[in-house]
Parts: sequence; structure tokens; C-alpha cells
Amino acid sequence: MKKFALSVLSIAILTSAAMAPAGTAMAQWRDGPPPRWDDRRGPPPPRWDRDRDRHHRHHDNTGKVIAGGLAAGIVGGLIGGALANSGGPRYVEPPPPPPPRCWFEDQRVRNAYDGGWHMESIRVCR
Repeated sequence: MKKFALSVLSIAILTSAAMAPAGTAMAQWRDGPPPRWDDRRGPPPPRWDRDRDRHHRHHDNTGKVIAGGLAAGIVGGLIGGALANSGGPRYVEPPPPPPPRCWFEDQRVRNAYDGGWHMESIRVCR
């Protein structure tokens, strides 16, 4: 369910980035009348001639903005998917079994030298 929700979220982000309109910036004087030029500040800047400076315009509407948004969304989706998948199941070695319970018991053991018997403490584990 988590992977499904993350994939739906990434698709929504990608589509919203692709469908967002790219606005144009307009520089205009907004705080009252335009400034007056006098001798102290020098002459005013030359007027912009649209026909003469057509090659200086930066909004040619060829889809570069949309392609950049799509590329950024795809790269972001890949990075987000890699981060989301890093939280999957991890296979870890199980903990070692508990140590066996051991104790010492006295048992009769045959003596190899004289053929008799004697008592020895022997470790018994289960």
C-alpha cells in the first residue's frame, strides 16, 4: 500500500509540473510616475525597439521550460523512488540460539590402569 501511495504521489507531482503554465516576467514602474531624467543622472536609456532587438528576447516558446520541468520531475521521481524502496524488508541473520544448559554429574568411570572403578565429575549439557 505504501508503494502504491508513493507512486500515485509521484505521478501527481510529475503531471502538475508538466501542466503548470510558464509565466513571463514584465518589468514595469509601479511606484508612481516614472523618474524624470535630469543632468545629474545622465541621459535616459535608449528605447527598446522590438523589431531591431528580436534576437534578444528570451521567451521563444519552444517548450524548453516544459522539457526542463519534465526532466526535473523524472529525476526527482527516480530519487524519491530509490529512497522509498530503501525501507523494504531487510534480511538479517537470526540471533544465535541460547547457550545450552550444562551441569556436572558424578559418574562411575572404569579405571584404565588397574581395571577398577572410580568417581569423576562429568559435564552434561542439554
